[in-house]
Amino acid sequence: MWRKVAALCLMVLLVAPSLSAQAREKDQRRTNPTEELPAGPMQAKATTACTECHEARIILQQRLSKAAWTKEVDKMAKWGALVDAADRDALIDYLSANFGPDKPAYEPPRTADKIASGKSK
Repeated sequence: MWRKVAALCLMVLLVAPSLSAQAREKDQRRTNPTEELPAGPMQAKATTACTECHEARIILQQRLSKAAWTKEVDKMAKWGALVDAADRDALIDYLSANFGPDKPAYEPPRTADKIASGKSK
C-alpha cells in the first residue's frame, strides 16, 4: 500500500511543475492581452469578453462579415462570454471593422521574430 502512495506522490511531484508552468504562461498572456488586439474604443471590452476563454490569436485569424460576427458574438455570449447588452452592437462593429472579409489575411508572428523581440521562452 505504501508503495502505491509513494508512487502517486512521485507522480504528483513530476507533473506539478509542468502544470504550474502552464498556469504561469496563461497568466502572462492575460497580463497584457490588449497588445494583440487593435486599438479602438472596444479593445478592452473585446479583450475582457473574448480572451477570458481563448487567445486573441483566435480572433486575429478571423475574417467574418458583420452578420457572421453577430452570430459569433451571440453564440459566445450564450456559452458564457461576458458581453453586456449595452456593448453588444459596438463590440460587433469593432470586430467587423478590424476582422472583416476585406482585411488582409492574418500572418502569425514567426518564431525568429519572437526571439529577436525577446519574447521567446
